[in-house]
Amino acid sequence: MSGVLALTVFVVAFFFIATEKMNKVKVVLVAAGVMAVFGLIPGAEVFFSEHEGIDWNVIFLLFGMMVIVGIIKQTGVFDYLAIWAAKKSQGRPYRLMVMLMAITGVASPFLDNVTTIMLVAPVTIMVCARLAIPAAPYLIAEVLASNIGGAATLIGDPPNIIIGSRAGLTFNDFLVHMAPIVVVVFVVFVLMTRVMFRRSFHYNPDRVAEVMALQERRAITDPKLLIRCLVVLALVVVGFGLHAVVHVEPSIVALLGAGVMLLVARADVSETLREVEWPTLVFFMGLFVMVAGLVHTGVIATIGTWAVGAVGDNFFGAATALLFGSAVLGAFFDNIPYVATMAPIVEGLVAQAPDAGTGQALWWAFALGADFGGNGTAVAASANVVAIGIAARSGHPISFWQFTKYGILVTVVSSVMAWVYVWLRYFA
Repeated sequence: MSGVLALTVFVVAFFFIATEKMNKVKVVLVAAGVMAVFGLIPGAEVFFSEHEGIDWNVIFLLFGMMVIVGIIKQTGVFDYLAIWAAKKSQGRPYRLMVMLMAITGVASPFLDNVTTIMLVAPVTIMVCARLAIPAAPYLIAEVLASNIGGAATLIGDPPNIIIGSRAGLTFNDFLVHMAPIVVVVFVVFVLMTRVMFRRSFHYNPDRVAEVMALQERRAITDPKLLIRCLVVLALVVVGFGLHAVVHVEPSIVALLGAGVMLLVARADVSETLREVEWPTLVFFMGLFVMVAGLVHTGVIATIGTWAVGAVGDNFFGAATALLFGSAVLGAFFDNIPYVATMAPIVEGLVAQAPDAGTGQALWWAFALGADFGGNGTAVAASANVVAIGIAARSGHPISFWQFTKYGILVTVVSSVMAWVYVWLRYFA
């Protein structure tokens, strides 16, 4: 009974988020409150449990990077990069989109995709403003690209870190098994955007001529501050990359980076904190509590166990169920708590596999489904929510369905391609 009630609350809340009949922050806070009142969440544990509560690693990673980006923005480097990108693309909309997607796709496997979006989104908004073109299609394309590109490595997408830890998979394992299909899917996606966003490609020759005449170096307002900030940012990136070696959470690295950035920039703390996307952070906390209700009442585990049990000893069927099931479920629940919940179920299934190769194939199918499913809806992955928050704050709102209509198409295509890859590489 409690599971039915938790699922009902979640579905109703998701309806209001999807239809945008009410502010999404209000929706998740009310839904989280209802679940607390009816005892559908694990009480105070919701503030302390990583698997049945708020994932503070995600919250503080976002907070730290928001502070870092807010300070870097003051140097004028984003405007510099915007003018540079506009000039390199000669103002051609599709060429510009491909360039921005390529930057995002290359950065995402080595930074996490949330960090990549937080760095690329301000550049995108500025270059679109310079060229008088709508920013929303470019931001959507970048988010989709980041979720695809981030799947290639252990540190590129938060679900991969969870899977790698549970399965004992290394950075090189992900690179060898995930990167090949990610590269193919990314190329197909770039070609798809030519058709998907064709109505948004407007060329304004007058604005292009103005931009081509600009000197991008003049956009840098404080070169010395920029150098200090880039040094700190580089150290943060190295810290992310060494996560598996030094065992320091990315959230701690981001918070340390934010603190050092405040010191070296001599920034005004109150002014810097105004740059933080507080509604986005609150939305995430409410969403984590909602998902905790589904976890605590056994809804997600029941669905996962049923799906795995339905395939029996047909391990290709199990891989298929994991891949497509994760893509579907991951599109409606943030893929971080989803993967944390399902990982023990997958581990149990892997233990029954006849050999290590088949067992690993199940992990890769699970990872591909969860990562690519992150493109399914506007709330399916952290990068999606962050980008929509940045867009709204900068005056370029992206609605739930504006994002989702593209995300669903990309998820279907990428999941089918991943399924074919898993079959050919591990079962054929």
